[in-house]
Amino acid sequence: MSAALNILGQPVQPAANQIPAHIASLPDYEQQARHHIEASAWQHIQGGADQQLTLAHNRAAFDALRLVPRPLADLSGAHTRQMLLGQPLEHPILLAPVAYQTLAHPEGELASVRAATALQAGMLVSTLSSHTLEAIAQEAQHARHALQRRGPLWFQLYSQAERSHTLELVQRAESAGYEAIVWTVDASIKRSGFALPPGVAAANLRHVPSRQQAGSIDGPPLFGTPLAQQAPTWDELRWLRAHTRLPFILKGVLHPQQARQAVDCGVDALIVSNHGGRVLDGVVSPIEALPAIAAAVQVPLLLDSGVRWGTDVVKALALGASAVLVGRPQLHALACAGWLGVAHMLHLLRGELELAMAQLGCATLEEIGPDVLWRNT
Repeated sequence: MSAALNILGQPVQPAANQIPAHIASLPDYEQQARHHIEASAWQHIQGGADQQLTLAHNRAAFDALRLVPRPLADLSGAHTRQMLLGQPLEHPILLAPVAYQTLAHPEGELASVRAATALQAGMLVSTLSSHTLEAIAQEAQHARHALQRRGPLWFQLYSQAERSHTLELVQRAESAGYEAIVWTVDASIKRSGFALPPGVAAANLRHVPSRQQAGSIDGPPLFGTPLAQQAPTWDELRWLRAHTRLPFILKGVLHPQQARQAVDCGVDALIVSNHGGRVLDGVVSPIEALPAIAAAVQVPLLLDSGVRWGTDVVKALALGASAVLVGRPQLHALACAGWLGVAHMLHLLRGELELAMAQLGCATLEEIGPDVLWRNT
């Protein structure tokens, strides 16, 4: 059997057992990861919808914002701590729910949760994880005991065709010790031409019937098919909120009116996200949508899609977010150096955040506001 090839046409390199010396940023990890991931998996991880305009715009929207340094601040007691949904956060950087992490490394989510614990970062575990949610929670407990550190552990939920199967996932997460449920609503209908390689599967759904896809060429493309009929609804949101005791977070909101409606239904927090540009092309970026949503609701807001630098974290917090989520970079770092790579990636991002805060004269997260951004007058 021939060796698997990476996107460069070379044999896939195994993850290193130490951090590559030249890596000093998240984009460095992205460049290096091309050597460590099989070509089709790389295209799947990196890809966006259609022309990939949303994917590119997520970065452009961050880059368009300018910061205004304010030296001479007293930083003697500076820190990045906060409370979020009653849970302590050492810093406002969490690992986003990324599916099928064994595409990047054999340990997959087990390595990622070990790294998150070591760096006291929160982690959102995907319904489509390569290891069961119970195994990931157990690994988190082992790491917490060994390292005497911890970060929040939340479960990201995709609705299943039958509500009984959806509820079973929620109950399993509660029993395993997860501290919040994050319901993703913007990605139930999307294109995907990627076939999982042998040995990679959704470990949490082995006994659950797969969702039916859109029809064939001689039938309706989407409307009228089971895929459209099974899409998440407001009624399902109210039902889910009533069936869990955990904090309930809605992921995939970009419109302030929907944000208000979600809060009225009992949602405890929102993740402003366009799913990393993977679902619909030509979509507003979360960093652009964030100010209007922050003005519309009084619940904590988190943001993902495009975060690559510590200055991105500052910009998100300045416009109303409490924290950010990092998606693709965790796979890049995981592929390069396993759990150590993910831990290093989080350390780099936190270091950049603290450097930016120091330059901006912000000793705490509460001091980061709209005035750190340049406004043309």
